[in-house]
Amino acid sequence: MYQTFISTDELSQNYSHSDWVIVDCRFALNDTEQGRKSYREAHIPGALYAHLDEDLSSPIVPGKTGRHPLPDINVFAQTCGRWGIGEGVQVIVYDDSVGAIASRLWWMLRWLGHNQVAVLDGGWKHWQQEERPMTDQIPVPEARTFNAQARMERVADAQAVMQFLESPDFRIVDARSADRYRGENETIDPVAGHIPNALSMPFMGNVGADGLSLSPEDLKKRFRSSLGDVAADKTICYCGSGVTACHNLLAMNHAGIGDGVLYPGSWSEWITDLDRPIGQ
Repeated sequence: MYQTFISTDELSQNYSHSDWVIVDCRFALNDTEQGRKSYREAHIPGALYAHLDEDLSSPIVPGKTGRHPLPDINVFAQTCGRWGIGEGVQVIVYDDSVGAIASRLWWMLRWLGHNQVAVLDGGWKHWQQEERPMTDQIPVPEARTFNAQARMERVADAQAVMQFLESPDFRIVDARSADRYRGENETIDPVAGHIPNALSMPFMGNVGADGLSLSPEDLKKRFRSSLGDVAADKTICYCGSGVTACHNLLAMNHAGIGDGVLYPGSWSEWITDLDRPIGQ
């Protein structure tokens, strides 16, 4: 069973298994159809496509939600079932951005009780560079029943984040780039800054120059140097809209630290309420 990362070698030996489901999560914020177009041109054989806005999020409620609210649990469970995900199925997810988008689906499946899910280390870029099998054939999956068992302790809302802002027993971790954390070069959200007392831990720090994940040992050093001895279940991760924060949750799990908590609304939801404080 693969639960964090899988290598291109390992996937190339297993992608045709009938009880494996591969999901392509390529997506670009500046062109929301780019990922689907790229998928139709070429993808890993047997891979399905998951659209961040349509499949992994619910519609935005202006002035209330962030940019990528979690979907309704029952709706997402039906989506997973249509993809052929059910008990005993190994799921592999990938993208072309070091797992930044794929980790959202990785987290969502684990959130709903399906632990047999892993991110392709190196993603589509490494798969291409190594000249692994590719196709433009779009598969028709055999539907299965996906029984969602939500682990709500792995989700925090804005009220919970506010409650723990000053607590020495909790850590709030910001996965965005350091300049956005500092309130510089903000080009996505209308308000710049960060949640007070949050730690800046850009998700790109989880990968090396080669685009592959750091070792569990190096990841553990990275997170422990910032988190100290605070437990994973008292570590709340956020980003701009609850997507790349999942990469930090993936990295924590790969490091053996455990399952952290996601604030899905993240910065784009936090700033919808002017009464919420902004860190300096």
